[in-house]
Amino acid sequence: MNYAQDNNNPYLNWGMTAAQADENTRASFIRKTYLHLLGAVLAFTAIEAVLLNSSFAEPLAGLMLGTQYGWLIVMAAFMGVSYLANSWAMSSTSPQTQYMGLGLYVIAQSIITLPLLYVAQQSGPPGVILNAAVLTGVIFVGLTAAVFVTGTDFSFLRTALVVGGFAAMGVIVCAILFGFNLGIVFIAAMLVLCAGYILYDTSNVMHHYRIGQHVAASLALFASVALMFWYVLQLLMSLNRR
Repeated sequence: MNYAQDNNNPYLNWGMTAAQADENTRASFIRKTYLHLLGAVLAFTAIEAVLLNSSFAEPLAGLMLGTQYGWLIVMAAFMGVSYLANSWAMSSTSPQTQYMGLGLYVIAQSIITLPLLYVAQQSGPPGVILNAAVLTGVIFVGLTAAVFVTGTDFSFLRTALVVGGFAAMGVIVCAILFGFNLGIVFIAAMLVLCAGYILYDTSNVMHHYRIGQHVAASLALFASVALMFWYVLQLLMSLNRR
């Protein structure tokens, strides 16, 4: 199969990984990935700002958290939407479908994050959301720099991350069903898991994603950053209550 390089049409390079591409093509792919990540973060920020300042922020948050099983339903729906969004973003034939996947995921992430932001806005310390965003950004930049500087391939983390993700989900479901508080130790463990996801996804951008998959790569990075922000915010709020 011929994977001729053409920077003007990355889909002609679909079978070539970033590690196999020439320096200019690889740099272009990485630049597009992080520009799309920035766009996703800005879109997420704008959506949350609109939602938090709207009249339906309280009823929507109440609907999602109002019953014991409400949050389980929301989580199940989010997982289904995430799977669909990722499948669209991985499309090798339609750029429009890729962007639909990224857009769908950003919207879904905005909705599922709304209750936490609403609680933080109403009862958290002043500036806690901004502080969490800045701290998340600092951690992300640091981990990204570590991967780019060392060039380490963190794909070996895949099994541990999958097992850790399922274990965390099981603990969360049990906490919802049986009504116990997860506590700061769980939050700290989740932050370590999030750091692992960022290392893994960043190294995949350098080594394993194929040229033309910048939308899918940015979705994976955004998902990891959003999860990190979620638990950084929870950590800051938990520390404030102590």
